[in-house]
Amino acid sequence: MYGAEAVILNLSRALNQGPHSSVLGVFSNSANPNLQLHEVANKEGIESHLIPCKGQVDPSVFAGIRDLAARTKADIVHAHGYKADIYTYVALRATGTPLVSTCHTWYDNNRLVTLYGWADRLVLRNYAAVVAVSDEVKERLLEAGVRKDKVHLVRNGIDLRPFDNAIPSLHDNSLPDHPPIVGLIGRLSIEKGVDIFLQTATRVLAELPSTTFVVVGEGPDRDKLESLIDELKIRKNATILGRRDDMPSVYASLDIMVSASRQEGLPMAILEGMASGLPLVATAVGAVPTIVFDDHTGVLLPPENPQLLASAIVKLLRDSTERKRLGAAARKLIEDEFSAVRMTADYLRVYEAAAFQGKKQ
Repeated sequence: MYGAEAVILNLSRALNQGPHSSVLGVFSNSANPNLQLHEVANKEGIESHLIPCKGQVDPSVFAGIRDLAARTKADIVHAHGYKADIYTYVALRATGTPLVSTCHTWYDNNRLVTLYGWADRLVLRNYAAVVAVSDEVKERLLEAGVRKDKVHLVRNGIDLRPFDNAIPSLHDNSLPDHPPIVGLIGRLSIEKGVDIFLQTATRVLAELPSTTFVVVGEGPDRDKLESLIDELKIRKNATILGRRDDMPSVYASLDIMVSASRQEGLPMAILEGMASGLPLVATAVGAVPTIVFDDHTGVLLPPENPQLLASAIVKLLRDSTERKRLGAAARKLIEDEFSAVRMTADYLRVYEAAAFQGKKQ
């Protein structure tokens, strides 16, 4: 359950509350059967179907997608991610069903991932409409040859209700005081800069030794990051919590939220932290500067600089008034511009454009 999955759930909830119907198709990978999205959707009453997928290339997936689209009489099929983009295009290109994709971002961390991103952008030229979640993603789509009239900018939005009056789960809220907690929420992979966050922790602890640092998320770099905690000798103060199912309560437990990313699109974790009224210290990458305004909704810093991150964190930990000011401004921005209602209205316009584009084709 990361940013894209949160967008899918928020969009589905909002669509189903109106005169529309949203049905999910979720890959069930034999090698890595991560079915959280499917499970959460079913729990919330959102219709969701599993599409079995064996290995990196499974021809039976094409039939699974075609069958689901036919059974649900889908007017639009909306894909998220390069795997879904490619499978969906091959499965449905002959059916005339208008195809929409949301591009959250591409991380060019290695040759294989770079190749996948290139193949994805090539396929997206044939989609009726393609959504970019940030200006940076939009530019990459245009550079890849996706027609300008097909590219739509829709910023992510969230359902604010779960973050209202959430009860902290990482400390005893009945106590009058607790050691400050600084958190990073994100996938445990190189682009998220979790290693930078941990290096930052050592510098903060030199000045404020009671501070607790938590990382929430899972990913391929967990073992490396656990080893780094030991190398830095901060095990007493730094913990990787893994995946959590109580995120509103996790956000409510934090005094400061940090985003130390090297690369980003428009991260849902930042939107959720802002919805929780948290002061943010974030690196100025991707679309982050479009939501974190320095000295207004947070503190914005260059990436790859633990010293600057540490200085900003220490300053905020020593100034509760400033933390409240930044957190209140962050919450208001989300209320005004990044609600799930606004996002859904934008997507409905994209769906209408895709249907029109599909008729032209």
